[in-house]
Amino acid sequence: MNILNVTCLTKTYGKSENKCEALKEVTLSIEKGKFTSIVGPSGSGKSTLLHCMAGLDTPTSGKVLLDGQDIFSLSEEKLSALRRQKLGFIFQSFNLIPVINVYENIVLPITLDNRKVDREYIEGIVSILGINDKMNKFPNELSGGQQQRVAIARALSNKPEIIFADEPTGNLDSKSTEDVVMLLKMCVDKFGQTLVMITHNNDIAKLSDVCITIKDGEVLKNG
Repeated sequence: MNILNVTCLTKTYGKSENKCEALKEVTLSIEKGKFTSIVGPSGSGKSTLLHCMAGLDTPTSGKVLLDGQDIFSLSEEKLSALRRQKLGFIFQSFNLIPVINVYENIVLPITLDNRKVDREYIEGIVSILGINDKMNKFPNELSGGQQQRVAIARALSNKPEIIFADEPTGNLDSKSTEDVVMLLKMCVDKFGQTLVMITHNNDIAKLSDVCITIKDGEVLKNG
């Protein structure tokens, strides 16, 4: 069963001789409850594709259907609410807020939406991620691997239908990379989320259920 369908997605930057097609009528599907990796050389359009699928960037043309709904037919207010309530994001740079503690960073997507925090669920996540003793720490008191675990917990905190991860292990050493990927897979299996991850790491791609290869803005392989 597909949770996300992309149809003829095109993203163009610039005009005339400065025109650059980052995506060229990309069509693909993301299967619910699966780990999908997106691979390809630098400049291939991977991040642009992920950002458009996640509603973080607007395509020039084409559709992104989440559970059958075209996300770009929504108002900006409703699209923002959809991102907060149904999607989770993990980035290479962690994007933690330095002036609030780990717990406050984790539950931020929930509190921004004025919803009640499911403390039992949050405790389960941080226990699996091995950061339950870091809740009162601040981001600058943590290692890179620990900060990425906090970012993962934040992405999972609102019980998202899809987690989008843009090179989440790019700043980590090989041991932390392996730990983070295995933890993400475990969380996806345990909580039933769908994971879409951009990676340059072939070893990570081999662990995914589906691998999509993109080059020059076009999908070369889907499966």
